[in-house]
Amino acid sequence: MTPEELVHLRRARDLIDRDYTRPLDVPAMARAALMSPGHFSRQFRAAYGETPYSYLMTRRIERAKALLRRGDMSVTDVCMAVGCTSLGSFSARFTELVGESPSAYRARDHAALAPVPACWAKLLTRPTRRSATRDGGPGRIREARASGPA
Repeated sequence: MTPEELVHLRRARDLIDRDYTRPLDVPAMARAALMSPGHFSRQFRAAYGETPYSYLMTRRIERAKALLRRGDMSVTDVCMAVGCTSLGSFSARFTELVGESPSAYRARDHAALAPVPACWAKLLTRPTRRSATRDGGPGRIREARASGPA
């Protein structure tokens, strides 16, 4: 992969990070990277270790977790706020990636994160991809486990 291709891929990743609430598809992301959709998907996965759609959904779930921790929005409102259009699909994806339903996550006590600065809370609760499980089953996204500031 050339340095120029990495610059184009970063442009597409920045688009996802900035506009995750908008309807984004692989062809739109590929246009931002000045690549064909197929080549873009392969190069994105090679550079970042996950598909463009998976990266987009990780961003959406990351933001949804932050909104659900606040507790002042319904799951439906959070679903729409992060750019998902189907509550059922959002709930299924959230449960798959986080390990519990959005309602259960919202109801859980998040007081331990209250004194933590937002930048650290984001790091501590960011969904991260696990490799396949020991028994050969599919991986799952979990909350990152990070130690506090050094």
